[in-house]
Amino acid sequence: MRPSTFLVFGATGGTGRHFVSQALEQGHTVRALVRNPQKLATYTPNPNLQIHTGSITNIPNLDELVHGSDCIVTMLGDASAQTVSKVNTAFIKQLIPSMRRNNVTRLLYQAGGLSKPYNASLPPYLWFLRHTVALTYAGQHADNEAVMEYLGKEAQDIEWIVHRAGIGSDGPSGGVLERSATSSGKYSVATFRDCAEYNLRVVEEREAVHTCCTSFYVGS
Repeated sequence: MRPSTFLVFGATGGTGRHFVSQALEQGHTVRALVRNPQKLATYTPNPNLQIHTGSITNIPNLDELVHGSDCIVTMLGDASAQTVSKVNTAFIKQLIPSMRRNNVTRLLYQAGGLSKPYNASLPPYLWFLRHTVALTYAGQHADNEAVMEYLGKEAQDIEWIVHRAGIGSDGPSGGVLERSATSSGKYSVATFRDCAEYNLRVVEEREAVHTCCTSFYVGS
């Protein structure tokens, strides 16, 4: 994988922290927008890490962040905020026009595995989990689904990839994740580090563009 500049939103979250670490280890440049820069102190000083203070609801200059990026990676989730409003959707609706203005075409959006892909349905076992044990995350599901609908309807000129991740814990690696062949394909509950490794790999896959797939452990 050639050295790239990743603009990362959600860099201090469970998956985001591992993504930043893995990207830097592989020689990539990471730009991160974070509320608290101290949460990335573990990786500083590092000439390939650029930290900007802010949030997706308070971005001083989005175009400056986007300009010169090779790929934008969003690993965002705020259950409390998403219960009240679709904050991710509002942000993506600002981000896509900025990407167009700055000739940036590749976007990876990490959603939850129980969020229904646009123009598709959940398999019965995921539908059951969503409406039982994951019912408290209804706001996040609705927000993710609004993002996928917007991308599917309004952003076909952007090379977006949606990873509907099944994230379980911050434990040790459980193996290698692969992309499911369809939006209703195989599904594994994975660790943060494995989801980060998958995200870093899948952004280069041409076959993944304009898909909203889950991921699964090889051999599962």
